[in-house]
Amino acid sequence: MDSKMAKQPDQKTTASEPDVPSSNPQPQAPGKPASYSMMEPKMRRIYGEFYREIYFSEAKHLDTKTQELISIAASLVAKCQGCIEGHLKKAMAAGATEEEISETICIAAAINAAAIIDLTDIAANNLEINHFPSEGPRFKVNK
Repeated sequence: MDSKMAKQPDQKTTASEPDVPSSNPQPQAPGKPASYSMMEPKMRRIYGEFYREIYFSEAKHLDTKTQELISIAASLVAKCQGCIEGHLKKAMAAGATEEEISETICIAAAINAAAIIDLTDIAANNLEINHFPSEGPRFKVNK
């Protein structure tokens, strides 16, 4: 979604600032509904302010490349297609290498897999299911 959002004409922007939500959303493609078209203008404005504060505040502590790599991982786990594409473009523009992007994707996959294990562990505990009893974890973490 990030790469498809229109800037508000009255908002201050920098040369590196991508489009952020406006109260007048633009269509993503001819004949398609505008991005954010189902949000009240007030809420789009609030989200736009939040987005700008996170990504463009002078008080931010992470560099742009790191922010975008984190955003890729979060977008993957959240399954936000537009976010993934927008943050991939921004990460590459910020100098992220193919290897850094690949590692970010692998971390997101590992987190998503761990979430599945966590959910099934909770369900197994709640239902008192133990299909494969074992002593401790099945793998060792090398430090």
